[in-house]
Formats: sequence, C-alpha cells, structure tokens
Amino acid sequence: MKTQRLARALNLCLGLCLGGTAMAQVPSQPTQGLQGRIWDTRTQAFITESVLYQRAAAARYVLLGEKHDSEAHHARQLDVLRGLAALGTQPALAMEQLDSEHQDALSRAQLAGQTDAEALADAGQLNRKGWRWPMYKDLMAFAAQRQWPLRAANLSRADARKIALGEVTPALPAATPAQLAALENDVVQGHCGHRPEPARLAGIVAAQRARDARMAQVLDAVGGPVVLIAGAGHVRSDRAVPRYLAAPDKALTIALVETVSGKAAPADYDHAGFDVLWFTAPGEVRPDPCATALPGLAAPAAVAPVAPSTPSPNPKP
Repeated sequence: MKTQRLARALNLCLGLCLGGTAMAQVPSQPTQGLQGRIWDTRTQAFITESVLYQRAAAARYVLLGEKHDSEAHHARQLDVLRGLAALGTQPALAMEQLDSEHQDALSRAQLAGQTDAEALADAGQLNRKGWRWPMYKDLMAFAAQRQWPLRAANLSRADARKIALGEVTPALPAATPAQLAALENDVVQGHCGHRPEPARLAGIVAAQRARDARMAQVLDAVGGPVVLIAGAGHVRSDRAVPRYLAAPDKALTIALVETVSGKAAPADYDHAGFDVLWFTAPGEVRPDPCATALPGLAAPAAVAPVAPSTPSPNPKP
C-alpha cells in the first residue's frame, strides 16, 4: 500500500514538479503598464517586436517559455513564428508537448505531405486532454503548412517516472550545488511545500534534468535553426535546457510572463536565466492544487513564494 501511495505521489509530481509549480496563480488587479511590452534583461531596456524577431532570426535556438494554459502566451509564440517567417527563417519547431519516442511516426506523416495539425497531433500521439488541445493547434499548423520540420522534444512520461522512482539512473553532466539547490526548491514548491526524503528528491530532480537534457539533444540534432515550445522552467539558461546545448551561446531564451498585481517594473520579476521577458495579461484564475493533500502525504505545509515567471502546473496527466 505504501508503494502504491508513493507511485501515485510521484505520478502527480511528474505532472506538477517537472513542468513547473503546484502553486495557484490568482491574478488580481494586473499591472497594465507592462502588458504587451518586451524587456531585454541584458540591456535593461524595452525593445520592439521587430527587434525581438531580428534577434530570434539570428539565433540558432529560440526557446519560448510559457505557462501551458495561457492563451495569450500561445498567441505570442505564434507571433514569433510569424516574425521568423517574415524574415525568411525556416526553423524546425520542437515541442515539449510531444514525446520523442513518437518522432518516427511524426516524421513519416510530414514526409507523406501531411499538413493537417489534427493528423500530425495523432501521429505524434499528443495527449489532447493533458495539453488542453487545441491550444497548440495553431502553432503546429503554422509550421506544418510551411513544411517546417516538427520535432517531438520531450522524454516520455514512462521513462521520466522510472528515473524519478530510482529504477533508472540517467547519464547526465555534473551539476553545480547551486543548480541542484534551485531544482530541489522547484520540486519542494511542486510538492506544496513538502520536502521529499533525500532519495526520492534526488530521483525527481534527476528526472527533471533528464527531460531538459533530452530536449537539448533534440534541438542539437536539428543542425540548424530551431524553436522550442516549452514551460518557462525548461528554458532557463541557469539550470535547464540551455545548459545541455552544444552551443548555448547561440540560444535566445524568451519567457512569457503574466503580470502580477503590485509588480510594476521588470526588475520585480524573476529574470534569472532569461534573455527576454515578454509581459502579458494574467490568464484565468487557476484552482489551487495545494488545497488538498497530495497522495501519500500529510496536509500541505506552508509553501515558499513562487517567482512569477515560473510556469504553471504541467497539465500532462
């Protein structure tokens, strides 16, 4: 029975911890002044969409970090794809929402001339319920209609779960203590403030790192320009996908960030690991997943504050 409770808790964590945080996001009186504006974290200045698209066209990797359930974020991602197309760039489109084990079927569908997003989602076995389809339909359709290669970027849920349970030990580059501490904090927040016992915590962190490493491997295999659609936590250069890329200096990391009441300046938002913050209006009021105890754990404890730019709970079941 204890093993079953642990498995259920890990299964839930793979949905919450690996994609972001389990904290509820409750917008209240959004900061209007930032919405729609684009902040360059290096120059500490606002830039135009035109400048952003030009920078994206010059990058080998463009990483677009999102809240998975934000319509506004998907709309801005589509704007970036349109901006790249207008400049003559023809990248591959890699997606966290597709598991890499289904790449062969996805490629066969494209080679056969398939451009219908519904059919391509079937070929890639995209979990429509988990990823709230049709939220990603326009992105896939835009790429497919221009014959941009679609790339299934994610490690499968089954493989990630084996790593989290300690059944498989992935071969990963060494991480610094600071990187591991930050990833552990992500897991604790994903557990509603609970800190798993050390072996379990290490397994979940390893699964997170293995997902990031797989996405980087997929991006590098493209061999040319590529855009990644993923949760904002996966695109951070301080501890996620960019750290595993062959040429991280050629990556442009863009975090789509919902504005928060009381935070009127870009400096008020977490910007570590991002080159650009693109501010949007808050999305729908999200239910608090910590309102009830996680399976196999006691009632939720107090949770540390969550940086506003972290992604929403991964909806993948």
